[in-house]
Formats: sequence, structure tokens, C-alpha cells
Amino acid sequence: MKYVSLDAQFSSCRNYRYSLRRTWLSGRGRVLFIGLNPSTADHQKDDPTIRKCVSYAKSWGFNSMEMVNLFAFRATYPADLKAAAEPIGHLNDKWIKTAQERNDKIIACWGCLTKFRERAADVLRYLTDPYCLKLNQNLDPAHPLYLKANLKPLPLIIPTDEKVQREYS
Repeated sequence: MKYVSLDAQFSSCRNYRYSLRRTWLSGRGRVLFIGLNPSTADHQKDDPTIRKCVSYAKSWGFNSMEMVNLFAFRATYPADLKAAAEPIGHLNDKWIKTAQERNDKIIACWGCLTKFRERAADVLRYLTDPYCLKLNQNLDPAHPLYLKANLKPLPLIIPTDEKVQREYS
């Protein structure tokens, strides 16, 4: 994939990635993906999740995508995220809010959150008009990596089921 712009914003220690952006020539507008936590992608290279998000963004007619995460701590494995002393990152909410303002559509895609629902609820409180690709069986917004390529964004509606509401509040 040829980009006209590649950008990533890290903490000074580089243990936290707050934002990653990719821009290409064709299309119009920007889409924001909100995942669980960053993995290996940086200002020069994509990882499989970023490649999949770029593919979705292009297929929907956008010319730019940005990725932020519920947790800014860079970890390939969920166990590393759970073990981190400060997994959110002290600037992360600011980055998510700013990214929301500069993008035309927001896609929640953090996957199964069994241990992290409280954090998702905190972020959902300030998101405006979020979408998802689909909901998992446990009603979390599905992670994009293994989903079908032809999916379109769906409004993210947290079900009103009392048990789910308790978990997301």
C-alpha cells in the first residue's frame, strides 16, 4: 500500500502509542478506529490490524484512517497489557477526544473485553455517534482482524439488557 502520509504519536519512552494515521490519495474524509491497545505498528510499518483497518477505510471511500485505543500501552499479548502498571497512558483520553473531533466516522473495534468493560464504558461516555463492524456474542464491538472484508459500519448501540448495562456502567 502506498501512502502519502504515515504518522504515529508515541510517549517519550515509546511504551505508549497514542495515535497512528495513514493517508492515501483516493477517496475523501477520515475514519477513526478505536481498538483495545496498540501492537507493533509505528510511523513506518503496519501490522495486520492496521492493514485490515486501512482496507475497510478504503472500501468505504475514505482517504485517511486513524487508530487510537482504549489503552495506549503497546503490547502484543493481553497478558502484557494486564501486567502493565499504567496501561491507559496519562494522555490517552485527550488523544481519543481530539481524534474524535478530526474524524468523520468512529468505529469501535476493541474486541472481547471481559476484563476491560469499565474502561470501555468510560470512553463510550464521551464518544459521539460511534459505529462498529459487528457485535461479538458478548455484545462487545468485534475486532476487525478476522472479520469479513465486505462489512459496513453499523451504529454501536449498547443493548438495554440490565446485565449488559451494569457491565458497561
